[in-house]
Amino acid sequence: MSPQPVPVVLDVDTGVDDACALLLAASHPDLDLRAVTCVGGNAPVDDVVRNTLLVLHTAGRTDVPVARGAGRPLLEHPVDARHVHGSDGMGDLGWDPAPTVPDPRHAVELLRDVCRSAASEGRPVTLVPLAPLTNIALLLRTYPDVAGGIERIVFMGGAAHVGNATASAEFNVFHDPEAAAVVLEAAGELGIGVTMYGLDVFYDPVVTREQAAELIARGGRGPAELAGRLIEFQCERFSRRASTIGDAGAVCAVLDPSALTTQVLPLRIELAGHWSRGRTIVDRRDWSGDLAHDPHGEAPVRVEVALGVDAHRYADIWRRTVLAADEARR
Repeated sequence: MSPQPVPVVLDVDTGVDDACALLLAASHPDLDLRAVTCVGGNAPVDDVVRNTLLVLHTAGRTDVPVARGAGRPLLEHPVDARHVHGSDGMGDLGWDPAPTVPDPRHAVELLRDVCRSAASEGRPVTLVPLAPLTNIALLLRTYPDVAGGIERIVFMGGAAHVGNATASAEFNVFHDPEAAAVVLEAAGELGIGVTMYGLDVFYDPVVTREQAAELIARGGRGPAELAGRLIEFQCERFSRRASTIGDAGAVCAVLDPSALTTQVLPLRIELAGHWSRGRTIVDRRDWSGDLAHDPHGEAPVRVEVALGVDAHRYADIWRRTVLAADEARR
């Protein structure tokens, strides 16, 4: 008997690379996409909702509920990344909006209901946040009982080495560092396992301009054409011969964790540093020495940190999935 598809929920700030991830999660037969929740990040939250509905409509998955969540971080003033993702937040496609509308519930309420239902079914969901962690922080602190319905959290964010929003911090964590700190602490308290798919692997799985052109040539404004146009936009904006599938790699990590090299390590979020606010401090010491010399001690939360990836394998999963989805649509 074939194993059941893995139930997943994505939390997004769609976003070119979030759109790549949504296409994969909505289309792969080994995933059961239960819901998508939206948060301000790459674009303002209303744009995120519009973009998310468009991607799911294109993928033929209008059955998946989409909910609007937090429009700003817990404490920080909101910023966006439209300089990366285009004025519409998703590659300046110019496609008509989807005819579908969002779920009337707030994102946190939808997450609560899906997780509670998953717990009652005995099939906990894998929560895949690909955005600032504001919605997830609000969920875990407001409704801690949902832990029974969460198998684990695989989030795109952070880095063991270099940042991108600043020299120290990755954008999703930088956008709302308090939320990231809350999620880590709550996950530790509630016994939820966490995997960090960060910048150390984020840029490695890539699709070339030529491969993007092949996808676009499928036409019909279907999943393949959308996927190709997202890659093409990134190649054009950054003058590259290939571009990352980005957040889609975190979805691949759920599908094929064996292609990811990880290490379980202590992790803290820097909240006070003038130059380093939002940094994910990944402690890679072997702790063979005397802990007494470190006034902070070891971080109380350990997470599985992605440090290497079979990039070709993940890019191939993504391309094959969107092509198969496009073929099924015809």
